[in-house]
Amino acid sequence: MADEQDGRDTNPAQVEDSAPDLRILGDRITLQPSGFVAPPKGVVGDEKEEALMKNMARFRSEPLQFLREVSLYVSGTGWRAYDDVIGQPVFYPGYTEHIKSQVMSATLLQAKIAQLAEMRLAVEEKQGLLNKNDRSFQTKRNQRRSVLVQSLQEVAEQLTDNMVCKMESKTFIRGAYYMVTQLLLRAYHQGIHVSSEEVLRLRNVAREAEKKGQSIIFLPCHRSHVDYVASQLLCYRLGLTLPVIVAGDNLNFPLVGNFLQHAGAMFIRRSFGDDQLYTTLVQAYIDVLLQGGYNFECFIEGGRSRTGKLLPPKFGILSFILDSILSGRVQDAVICPVSYQYDKVVETEGYVTELLGVPKKKENLADFLSGGSSVLSLRLGRVDVRFHEPWSLRGFIDEQVTRLSKVPSSINWKDMKNSIVRQKLLRTLGYKVLADINDVSVVMPTALIGTVLLTLRGRGVGRAELIRRVEWLTARVRAKGGRVAHFGNTPVSDVIERGLEVLGKDLVGVVEGLAEPTYYAVDRFQLSFYRNMTIHLFISEALVAAALYTRVKRGGGPAIQDIPYQDLHNQVLFLSSLFRGEFIYSGEGLAVNLEKTLQGLEADNVVFLERDELTGAITKVGLSDAERAAGRENYDFYCFLIWPFIEASWLASVSIMGLTPPLGQKDDIWIQVSKAQESAQLLGKTLYHQGDLSYFEAVNKETLKNSYQRFEEEGIIQVVKSKDPKVPPRMRLAPEWQPARDDISGVLIASGRLWDFTEKIASSRREGKNRRDGATVSTRVVRLTDDLGQKLFEEAIAGTDTTKKGKGKKGKGGPAPARLSKEDEKLLKADLKESKRRRTLENRAHL
Repeated sequence: MADEQDGRDTNPAQVEDSAPDLRILGDRITLQPSGFVAPPKGVVGDEKEEALMKNMARFRSEPLQFLREVSLYVSGTGWRAYDDVIGQPVFYPGYTEHIKSQVMSATLLQAKIAQLAEMRLAVEEKQGLLNKNDRSFQTKRNQRRSVLVQSLQEVAEQLTDNMVCKMESKTFIRGAYYMVTQLLLRAYHQGIHVSSEEVLRLRNVAREAEKKGQSIIFLPCHRSHVDYVASQLLCYRLGLTLPVIVAGDNLNFPLVGNFLQHAGAMFIRRSFGDDQLYTTLVQAYIDVLLQGGYNFECFIEGGRSRTGKLLPPKFGILSFILDSILSGRVQDAVICPVSYQYDKVVETEGYVTELLGVPKKKENLADFLSGGSSVLSLRLGRVDVRFHEPWSLRGFIDEQVTRLSKVPSSINWKDMKNSIVRQKLLRTLGYKVLADINDVSVVMPTALIGTVLLTLRGRGVGRAELIRRVEWLTARVRAKGGRVAHFGNTPVSDVIERGLEVLGKDLVGVVEGLAEPTYYAVDRFQLSFYRNMTIHLFISEALVAAALYTRVKRGGGPAIQDIPYQDLHNQVLFLSSLFRGEFIYSGEGLAVNLEKTLQGLEADNVVFLERDELTGAITKVGLSDAERAAGRENYDFYCFLIWPFIEASWLASVSIMGLTPPLGQKDDIWIQVSKAQESAQLLGKTLYHQGDLSYFEAVNKETLKNSYQRFEEEGIIQVVKSKDPKVPPRMRLAPEWQPARDDISGVLIASGRLWDFTEKIASSRREGKNRRDGATVSTRVVRLTDDLGQKLFEEAIAGTDTTKKGKGKKGKGGPAPARLSKEDEKLLKADLKESKRRRTLENRAHL
């Protein structure tokens, strides 16, 4: 259970003393009160945009000024020259060849090429292509080895050329900076904001890193493609060496890919598979960058977050970085977690269609250009970038090893070659970075508005009430140690107006002609993206509220709704374990976090705590009289934050009940994971429209995937990932979790271990006037999930039979084998053994 770390802006009184922001608008960097953009003197209202346009002359309106600005960048006047930067030199002729030669000559890569050549020779000898009895065997073998090595070298050179960034020309980067500044700051018309204190600190760290020949590894969150642009733009304007940014090769399409590669993008495959040469090549390239002290950047979440909150860390690139340090090939590097926050993320509409199950469209130039032109006409507010205090990766490793070594264990935590040690360090590193990003993230006005609109009962909210709740939420964010985009002397009402303008009428509607303007959520699904930007601050309170709701939902008097402390503890433990892959918790442990959270809620007059007279220990928890008198508005706020996620987990749990094999099915039938998740989405949409699901957000593909991943970790479902890349992952419900069927009718029975688990989730689900839990609902839901499950079994078996007859193809879009091969069975056995061992070693609470 999470309990956020303290931040600087803990109460409104401290706001004026906080460090000012730097506002970047065109060529100008000015100091501003933290997070606030004031209009120029004599300019009011929306005319504040004029200041921006003065710094970004348009050819039609100011042709001479436009040409002058372009000439300044082309000639490299002043800071635009990008000559006096902090860090290793980049953007000079020969940079690319210099890096490529270092990668190709890396000992690690050359050893792997020699190993692969030997492995191929062994195969050819076994196949009789090389005759050991031949007198000239050794000569032919050496000749063949040279050919193989040469071929592998050529392949590696081609892969390297496609991968490495090509920072060659300062003229290019000057023009690129000018162009992206024009594009970005026309869309985000209130500019890019950074903390002056953080920037000065980062520049000092960069100077020290330059002296030591160390790299700064930027690890930002990832919400938009704009992240790439904002990152490079900031480093350029602030005089730091541009980092090499890891990017998926899906962005390497004609023209755009070439542009990005010359601006600092390093393209890698989404999946490496069993390609040992490619894996070693990526490691060698990262080694070269870190050994040379070049700045580096990768997105800790892997892909963009479609939900608004941080995703679990992806460990691929992190594992390469960690290996560089643990192996001793690199002595140290500086880690700098980064937060990007937007008033409005331009891709959210596309995110919604993806989360509802529409396949992601492949990037192409036509969409890029058409999308870019439409963005220019938008008013998307501003971008806030925050840099966490950088820290030494070597120092982090030493600290973790020292801490782990103090705990009695059979594992030698100082053995850096031990896979368990490496895995533990990797996971701890990933989640520490996420926690650091959350710690410095700024809550934008649009996030405040979205959160309030989705955490109130009723169809809409009046203007006065919206202002009151935004003020309350702002105070709560600061009290939790979070940062709010400060408003300076601007009234909250004006800030809300700006936020509503940025969100637009497609997200928030207004009913005019009433006693007061009344606002309502038009697109709750898309608006949830902005609400999720605040949930990390209140996850502890939300879990407690959901656990208490198991009693509150009973109704009746206060005595009936009060909950014994141990029951509350058990439900919070269950829920926090359930959402371990969704949220980031404090490392202080459940007991400490729960105690702090309850005391905080008591101080806020949300709950009352009954304590033992002798020991002072909490014995009972209930809603306070003041909270009941206020209509439970603050308590409901915390419930509304977590309910959509509880609903999604319940849906995922119900959906896998349908994976119970049909009566009489003897063979193990394995269902394609993607098909099972699509079926769960269909089930959720049906249940929502029938009234058995309260939140349409529960059909969110990412949240469902996280639930399935969590169930796999706990052994509720079993997943097989074949070595054959053409065979997609397949799953089944673990035999010990399978519900029973009626011996005669074959009907699925709502009982057993999985049903009890589902009911435990359901006990914290929201109930309202349109939905009640009961036997009728249970029967209907189980019947529906069983029907969908039977279709999955039928399709899997039919697909396998078709494949056997040669009428179908396995792989993407085609049927996957419903039965495991012997090789897959071995993989399954090994995975189950490893999962059991891991669960034992983690020593955490399990579902």
